[in-house]
Amino acid sequence: MRILESLPADYRQGHFIGRAQSPDGPCVITIAGGILYDLTPVVSTVSGAIARRSFTGGTAIGSVEDGLPDGWTLLTPIDLQTIKASGVTFALSAIERVIEERARGDASAAAAIRGQLEEHIGSGIRSVVPGSEAAAQLKDALIEAGMWSQYLEVAIGPDAEIFSKAPTLSAVGTGAPVGVRSDSDWNNPEPEVVLVCDAAGEVVGAALGNDVNLRDFEGRSALLLSKAKDNNASCAIGPFIRLFDDDFTIDDVRSADVELTIEGPEGYRLEGRNEMGQISRDPLDLVAQCLSEHHYPDGFVLFCGTLFAPTQDRDTPGAGFTHKVGDVVTIRSRRLGALTNTVTTSRDAPAWTIGIAAFVRNLASRGLIDRI
Repeated sequence: MRILESLPADYRQGHFIGRAQSPDGPCVITIAGGILYDLTPVVSTVSGAIARRSFTGGTAIGSVEDGLPDGWTLLTPIDLQTIKASGVTFALSAIERVIEERARGDASAAAAIRGQLEEHIGSGIRSVVPGSEAAAQLKDALIEAGMWSQYLEVAIGPDAEIFSKAPTLSAVGTGAPVGVRSDSDWNNPEPEVVLVCDAAGEVVGAALGNDVNLRDFEGRSALLLSKAKDNNASCAIGPFIRLFDDDFTIDDVRSADVELTIEGPEGYRLEGRNEMGQISRDPLDLVAQCLSEHHYPDGFVLFCGTLFAPTQDRDTPGAGFTHKVGDVVTIRSRRLGALTNTVTTSRDAPAWTIGIAAFVRNLASRGLIDRI
């Protein structure tokens, strides 16, 4: 995939940072004014570049139109950052999580439960402000009606759901296979905006992400969240981090529309949309809730959650949507570009072998360890 195909139309006006695999090892790259630069001689990690705000300099590679040098491929644009995610941040996704819970992960039971829940809580949950007095009153009413759920607690209660999505360095980038567990029968992509933060919790930019979701596993028990979320190649982030500047700010994140297209090997096509304007909690509130207390010295990234929850039947009536191997998933937003991945199983996706030790050894062998 050419870099140009993954960038937004206004890429010449923006400043982007990312990573590429060269024959020698991973490199930090930037795009400014339509020119690609190798920033590695200045700073050898994206985490370090963000910490020191070192986003300029390096060696010019060439124009974006010319692409990367031969033998180079794009990687996910993050490296040493902790990968976190927030869930149930949209009313629709809250309802779908309750459906998973009540269906015990059985997709065939979802349609009937969906109708019952919409009748009881559909309009109320869409209008309530999380943590407000009105939210507390809705909670009391739902408890009395026997409709309360742990998912509704994080949807309208004072505390957001924040979880660890994947280990440091395990995310994949655009063009790479994305994995679902081979023993999952009900799953879907989750198109999201990913905020990129320094150690102090200041948001410096944003990217796109696919927080691959196993509805059958998490639906059986919330205690299976880690097994549902953290699997080989199950976290995609990219194509680049668009850095905040006078022309691209947190307000652009707040108003972003994230489009999703799934193209199946059998000719199937599904289109979806994640509208950040409908999020129940402000993105900066999610960051503050994630930050904890001096907990991420190399910075962190935070998936903001998604409005998208596919309910259309793909094959069997009443069974809803689930992935097939070979699905091409494209997540696109006007200011952030496009993240494209082809679905495989986590078992068959390339093994994750470059962990922290191997990464540091490579930097040391190239004389770059002091530039982390």
